[in-house]
Amino acid sequence: MRDRAVARLGFWAAIATALLTAVSFGLALATPPRSGPYCAFDSCVTAPYTDIEAYFPRDYLWMFPAILIPFAFLALIACVHYVADEGRKPLTLTAVALAAMSAAIVSTDYFIQLTVIQPSVLRGQVDGLSLWSQYNPHGVFIALETIGYLLMAFTLFFVAPAFAGRGVERALRWLFILAPLAAVAALAGYSVAYGQDVEYRFEVAVISIDWTALIVGSVLLAVFFRRAWQLGAAGGAA
Repeated sequence: MRDRAVARLGFWAAIATALLTAVSFGLALATPPRSGPYCAFDSCVTAPYTDIEAYFPRDYLWMFPAILIPFAFLALIACVHYVADEGRKPLTLTAVALAAMSAAIVSTDYFIQLTVIQPSVLRGQVDGLSLWSQYNPHGVFIALETIGYLLMAFTLFFVAPAFAGRGVERALRWLFILAPLAAVAALAGYSVAYGQDVEYRFEVAVISIDWTALIVGSVLLAVFFRRAWQLGAAGGAA
């Protein structure tokens, strides 16, 4: 009975992760950068990155679903850990810990933007906000988001060994191995190419990699947990 309940939770966590990520990705793609190297507007936001009143709430809409992604993802990884074979549980437990760290960092980062930056700017209280603004291409927001999504990529790497079977499990295993490798390759490539001028280029790359892997992987995990749910037991990921 407990195994079936875990499979059911895993299924709905996978659905929630896929939907939240797809919505966030769509809104983010529809919100072009207004500062930094990818700004395509005639007038881009520049230092001190606080002349942004006109962009509320439009440029922040994608954060509302995105702030929930890490928690749905954490629940999903916890379910995978529960059904993993005993020999692989040290790896999947590491994945749970990394997912929790990612959730704490990313959700805090977005919460600050929504509850501190917006009201402060709208009230003209802009002292010290430059470093925290999402429009600052090398600010704290970008740094926290980058490390948060790097941890999410590493989570996928450590959870990949839980899937040792064929079919859906093989697809999940390779997806969760290739995504973090792509993230590390992107980090190395951008670091070599731009040095101290990477700004948010890698942040965009790692989020795109993670979110693509989450959408595809969550759909596959929904299939995986649905089968276990229908069978009445999720006896192992192998």
